[in-house]
Amino acid sequence: MNSLEIPETCGVLLLPDTVLFPHGGMPLHIFEPRYQEMINDALEGNCMFCVGNLLGDDSNDPDRCTAPVGTIGLIRASREAKNGTSNLLLHGVFRVYFEGWLDDKSYPHAKIRPILDTTLAADEEVEYLGRLRRAINRTLSSFPSEVNEQVNATLDKAGDSATCSDAVAQQFIHDPNDRQRLLETPEVRKRIDFLIKFLKKAGPSV
Repeated sequence: MNSLEIPETCGVLLLPDTVLFPHGGMPLHIFEPRYQEMINDALEGNCMFCVGNLLGDDSNDPDRCTAPVGTIGLIRASREAKNGTSNLLLHGVFRVYFEGWLDDKSYPHAKIRPILDTTLAADEEVEYLGRLRRAINRTLSSFPSEVNEQVNATLDKAGDSATCSDAVAQQFIHDPNDRQRLLETPEVRKRIDFLIKFLKKAGPSV
């Protein structure tokens, strides 16, 4: 994902109580004409658009009703139906800050700025990854062994602590307020501390 060039402006799909994390996947059914246009523009360009969390009830005023941080994603698959609607899979790429909303498109269109994760020293990386893994294994202790193996395989593939924290958040955190809070937290330490506390509190029934 590091080789992808993040554009300066991008279309934004605004959905209530919806947060996509980097490296997470989101299936979408696109039916509104303005968003159909956005998808067509994306497919003709860099195949990217953002997901923004709609906090109010008026998607025509994104400056007032949208959370300040969203995720830019890459279209991994797209199938258009005869009626013009589309089913697609969006893969989260990067946290972005919505710096300003433009009025040059029929769909929400924003100037965006990528948000960089903080980095951990090598010894901290090992420590935080170990703590997160132990918390997950405790939480999944009552689940079938294949579930634990699948989750740990996902973390093995993710690799670093920043990516792992987003993978865990995408899988385990369901409250939209908690998801938005984690999305707006670039500090990896704070993200993992939050996730460990959540997993301990949730216990095996998460």
